[in-house]
Amino acid sequence: MKVVADTNTVISGLLWRGAPRELLELARSGKITLYTSPDLLAELADVLERDKFASRLKAAQTTARELVLGYGELATLVHPTSTPSVIKDDPDDDMILACAIAANAEVIVSGDSHVKSLKSYQGISILTASELLEKLK
Repeated sequence: MKVVADTNTVISGLLWRGAPRELLELARSGKITLYTSPDLLAELADVLERDKFASRLKAAQTTARELVLGYGELATLVHPTSTPSVIKDDPDDDMILACAIAANAEVIVSGDSHVKSLKSYQGISILTASELLEKLK
């Protein structure tokens, strides 16, 4: 299954336990294929550098850079040719849609209310990590 994970899901999976972490484990075991884009990796790097994650990174004995590089190795990189203008309340979220289209993804996983409110985009289901895990059972 081809999956694009939103930055909030990736961070949750990298730094905490729970459904987002299970999603990353499914990718590591080859049960799903994660996709990302240069824009999403840049956003991941930017968000992980925020002060609110400093103590969590220290506790995990890692750096934002190491996490981004590791995720970049786990996910398949695609290069969207265009970015749709769909999510008016948070246009940065449109890059998730662009990545999913470029990857020909089946699912977008997100905890973001703006993204989740779409429910689907061009035939691509939009689910939370928990919802996807339930679907895969």
